[in-house]
Amino acid sequence: MSTRNAQKVTQTIICAFCAFFVLLCGDVSAQRKTKKKPAASPPAPTELSKLRDEYVRLTNEYKASLEKLLPYYENEVKRAEEKLEQAKKLLAEGLIAKTQVEENERALALAKEKINDTNRQMTNAEAQIAGVLVEEAADEEISKNLRLARQRLIRTSSFTRFTGAGGWNLGDAWKIQRFFSDTFNKQLPIAVFGQGAIHDRWHLDHRNAMDIQLHPDGVEGQALLNFLQKNGIPYSAFRSAIPGTATGPHIHIGRPSHRY
Repeated sequence: MSTRNAQKVTQTIICAFCAFFVLLCGDVSAQRKTKKKPAASPPAPTELSKLRDEYVRLTNEYKASLEKLLPYYENEVKRAEEKLEQAKKLLAEGLIAKTQVEENERALALAKEKINDTNRQMTNAEAQIAGVLVEEAADEEISKNLRLARQRLIRTSSFTRFTGAGGWNLGDAWKIQRFFSDTFNKQLPIAVFGQGAIHDRWHLDHRNAMDIQLHPDGVEGQALLNFLQKNGIPYSAFRSAIPGTATGPHIHIGRPSHRY
């Protein structure tokens, strides 16, 4: 074989090798791309989360409808104030009776009460939403922290919840009362035993629970919480007020009061 022919063969082999190498790299790269794990899809919402979202949505819509009414009620107040001012002038001139002024005063008071009532309803709507979000945050915290979930104990900055290991019935309250009186030589400060007016107002089922007027971080509160945990009794200890859920620091003994 001549030198020129040998060079051509060598060049052909080199080109073929390069082409094969490029194809091989491309195939490996394609395989690597196909082997990439697909992005994890977000977890499907649970039925409870759907209900909570729907409740929050509808409550926000209700609150928005109340906000739209406020300008009309404020205009009514303005008109009632103008009528009352005019009536007072006419009364001073002796042109109308005092009963007419009194009627205008009642109309103004009624118009102002409409605004106050609307504001109360809006505040209540915000409290209901806040209560739902607090419960949701607690459930999310439990699901994220498996160690706490196994211990049936969860702590946040505003409250502590212990789900308990045993059964609970309000008829067993005497055991807690006896422990407290034996330990501190005084009666257990029960604020609400069973369903109370505040729970009716907030639509909370509190029939199988009781509220204790103790701060959970105090000496007596800590002793009570330790007793409850030792005996597997569920509780929720609130360190501060939570709109729609807790009026202030206290210890709720029993299962969480769900909304109805």
